This record gives sequence, structure tokens and C-alpha cells, in this order.
Amino acid sequence: MPGLIVLLVIGWAAQLVDGSLGMAYGVTSTTLLLSAGLAPAAASASVHLAELGTTLASGAAHWRFGNVDWRTVRRMAVPGAVGAFTGAVLLSSVSTEAAKPWTSGILLALGLYLVVRFTFGAAPRPRGRPWVRHRYLAALGLVAGFIDATGGGGWGPVATPTLIATGKMEPRRVIGSVDTSEFVVALAASAGFLTGMGMADIDPAVVGALLAGGLLAAPLAAWLVRMVRPRLLGCMVGGLIVLTNARTILGAAGIHGAARAAAYAVIAGLWGASVALTVARLRSERDTRHAAAAAPRD
Repeated sequence: MPGLIVLLVIGWAAQLVDGSLGMAYGVTSTTLLLSAGLAPAAASASVHLAELGTTLASGAAHWRFGNVDWRTVRRMAVPGAVGAFTGAVLLSSVSTEAAKPWTSGILLALGLYLVVRFTFGAAPRPRGRPWVRHRYLAALGLVAGFIDATGGGGWGPVATPTLIATGKMEPRRVIGSVDTSEFVVALAASAGFLTGMGMADIDPAVVGALLAGGLLAAPLAAWLVRMVRPRLLGCMVGGLIVLTNARTILGAAGIHGAARAAAYAVIAGLWGASVALTVARLRSERDTRHAAAAAPRD
């Protein structure tokens, strides 16, 4: 029972982060299950089954708070489902460990780009067409869905920062749209795992604990994303990507023990400094606006 309570808390915390930043439910939950000794396919299958409920609740909450762009959802969901189903069937019989460092390296670079952009630059403004091209969304959905199924998480870490970096959508609408479309991806991935491995290696209690925690956090996360400024949100998303993928890269490089702890400390410290700087800039800009509004007019 204590183990299930821990899983419930992890599911709650993972969904709170996922619903407010557009990522990390799958990554966090899968990491926990792998550390408990589950095989990669069983861990990913359990998480995706739990996500059938958490993504549905999260999508409904984001829709309620006006965070969803349905055009983006429609054009990403179907290719994402194709990629997720294919990846799930593949993972059921083939290990993808060798590809993880490369994927994590790409995501880490993208996370660094977002941290620098949102910390030292202005939040992206719509430029050109006020929407993302259909072909771009389809390709992004296909790749993100495949990575999500084979890695036990990846839909949010791939799709969210990529769409934010285009500057075509508000971060909160990116997050709401990515979270909403993830239901279709989780459904396809679950179908792929059940096709490839059945239910023999899946523990319903684990799925239920992760699901319960996620359902409790979904409405709070959808409300929270409306209260955070876009620039701060982008900085937080970028830092989360860097911190999440550093573990895989450090492990592949053979860095362990004190050296790994020092690397985490440096990353966390730099991320904290970037968040603090972003908050300071936002406050300065707010004070400037207030001063300009209060100044007497001729």
C-alpha cells in the first residue's frame, strides 16, 4: 500500500507539471516505474493506460479555461497516433536504449535554446501566418508520437517546445493543445502495447494509482497555466527539458556519483538563476508600464 500511495503522489505531481508546462507526466512516471524494476515496455504501457484518463481530464480542463486551439489538435493528433502505435508495437519486442542519448541530446539543445530565448529576449510574437502549417504539425505529431511510445514519454517534451519556438501561438495555448491531443496519442499507444504484449505484464494497481493522482491534479494545472506569464512559462519549460534529458546524457557518458550530482547542481543553479532573472525583468517591465500610465499627460 505505501508503494501505491507514492505512485498516487507521483501521478499528482507529474500531472500538475504536465498540465501547466505541457510535459513530464510520462517521463516522470516512467522513470519511477523503471527504477522499481519494470521492463521498459511494461512501464510505458502502464503510463499510457493511465494517461487515457489523465489526458482526457486535462484536455477538458484546458478547454474549459480557453487554452485549446482545435485546429492544432486535429492536425497533430492523427499523425501522433500513427507514430505512437508504431512505436508501441516496436518497443514490445525491440529495445530502443541506443537511441535515447541522441534523442535526449536534441531535446536538451532545444531546451537550452528556449531558456536563453525567454530569459534574455522577449516572448515570441506571432509572425507571418498566425498558425503553424499543416505539414509541419503532421510531421511533428508523427515523430513526437513515436518517441512518446518508445521512450515512455516524449509527446510533450518534443511537441511543446517545438511549437513554442515557432512564435505562432501563445505558450498557454500550445500547452493546452498538446495536452488535449495527447489523449489520442495515449489511446493509440495503449492499443499498440496491448497488441504487442497483452495485459500479462501490466499491473492494474499501478495504472490505477497513477491515474488517480493525475485526475486530482488536472483541473489545478489547467488553471495554473493561465496565471503564469508566457515568458516565464517558456523559461520554465526550457529548464525542465534540460534537467529531464541531462540524466540520460550523463548516464550514456558514464558520469555517475559525485560528478553527476555536481552536474545536476550546476544545471539546477543556472535554471534557477534564469527563472529569477526572468521574474525580475517581468517586474521591471510591469513597473515601467505602471509608471507610464500614472505619468501626467500634457
